[in-house]
Amino acid sequence: MAKNALLDIKRSLEAHVGAKIRLRANGGRRKTIERTGTLEEIYPSVFIVKLDEEQHAFKRVSYSYADILTESVEVTVCNDEGQVRIAYLQH
Repeated sequence: MAKNALLDIKRSLEAHVGAKIRLRANGGRRKTIERTGTLEEIYPSVFIVKLDEEQHAFKRVSYSYADILTESVEVTVCNDEGQVRIAYLQH
């Protein structure tokens, strides 16, 4: 079941390659890190986000699909129609 969930998350992200996204990641010790950027590439195990240069010291970050599954990372796609949250919803 977890393998199917990871595939579902990957497929939902593939539809938004090139889109502006907002990331909320668990930074540890009750810290939440918020970043904005563009969903740049999708790989079998990870996805790459090119960060907005003026706001961040890093140019790119990568996260695994398991980070979304375990809710360590929350991805919100910002498009013309509004915002879409990418998450795994257990049935």
